[in-house]
Amino acid sequence: MRKNSLLSGSATYLVSNILNAAVPLALLPILTRYLTREQYGEVAMFQALLAVLGAVTGLSATGAAGRKYYDADLSQEELKFFIGSCFQILLVSGILVFVVLAAFQGSLSQWIGLHSRWILPAFATAAASFAIQIRMGQWQVSKNALSYALLQVMQSVTNALLSLILVVFFLQAESGRIWAQVVTSLVFACIALLSLHKDKLLGFAWRPRHLEEALKFGLPLIPHTLGVLVLSLFDRFMINTELGLAEVGIYMVAVQLASAMGLLFDAINKAFVPWLFEHLKRDQLDEKQKIVRLTYCYFLIALLVAGMAFLVGPFAVRLIAGDRYAAAGEAIGWLALGQAFVGMYLMVTNYIFYSKKTGLLALVTASSGLLNMVALLLLINHFGLVGAAMASALAMAARFLLTWWVAQKSHPMPWLSLNALA
Repeated sequence: MRKNSLLSGSATYLVSNILNAAVPLALLPILTRYLTREQYGEVAMFQALLAVLGAVTGLSATGAAGRKYYDADLSQEELKFFIGSCFQILLVSGILVFVVLAAFQGSLSQWIGLHSRWILPAFATAAASFAIQIRMGQWQVSKNALSYALLQVMQSVTNALLSLILVVFFLQAESGRIWAQVVTSLVFACIALLSLHKDKLLGFAWRPRHLEEALKFGLPLIPHTLGVLVLSLFDRFMINTELGLAEVGIYMVAVQLASAMGLLFDAINKAFVPWLFEHLKRDQLDEKQKIVRLTYCYFLIALLVAGMAFLVGPFAVRLIAGDRYAAAGEAIGWLALGQAFVGMYLMVTNYIFYSKKTGLLALVTASSGLLNMVALLLLINHFGLVGAAMASALAMAARFLLTWWVAQKSHPMPWLSLNALA
């Protein structure tokens, strides 16, 4: 295994993601007993806002920093200043986002059902997450899976311990859970910045061509990222509007349990990306056919795992979260199916990032997001929480298929080759 970068990397990321998933899952039975469904719903809305702010704060420059690593003849010095340029983009975009939030936090609070006191802490957490993503992204592309895993697990454990102290011992309810996320992100952002400086990956200078390159990569991804958020988060806003904050809390229990699948797929993909890019760079037909075979096997396994979730999901919800959240069990199978399509999507979207042709992704996610919104409007009224989960699965399937088509246009692969299928 040590000799195979894909297997060893996957093993490290898998162990890390299992630990990372186990910590919040271990918290779940405690939080669902110390928080009312409405309070759990408010935590869910904070996390939804955090995801939206993360998409616009930094303008997706984290992806540009990761892709830059694979440029031919790239020196350490140039990479250092390129990453510094990404932080300059964070500074400018962050100021603009802060001004907008400060001006409209009252209206935003009323619209999303989250107390206004959490709006600016969510922004600070999103900005901190940018630094953490840059640090972890550089470890990923350089195949330093162990450092990546250590930081990921340490952050998750710190978040969990602080949540326990504030929620259980100081009885701070949803405030304790939210403040734990905010403080943990700020602390680990500082650690990430110090680590980047120690590894000589953080330099600041005025490099317009670096800013232009990072923006050319990141800006086309903004509509794509926002579309992903519509796919991932709009159901929470719709449930809050149509069914109430308590139903959001129930739904989020199902989402959190189903997300364990997503963490598994994410672990595989994190190890797969460096291995894939290296093989694509060699441009050998037999290697591409091998990649296609592995990908098809992965698709089949993902769908089989989702099928099992329909059977065991309701029992798992009652066991972990308790009877108050039993209704979440009815939605978990559909959410798991959606996670399977997310895992399949990750496998094909890599070709688009490799080719740097990210513009069409916005069209894909916009189309899928629109489908999600329409399906939610139709299905929530008829099926409640289950309808929201069904709409999510349908939209994720559409995004996967459309992305696969775009990936083939961006970087052709022998998907229909008999040699690849044999």
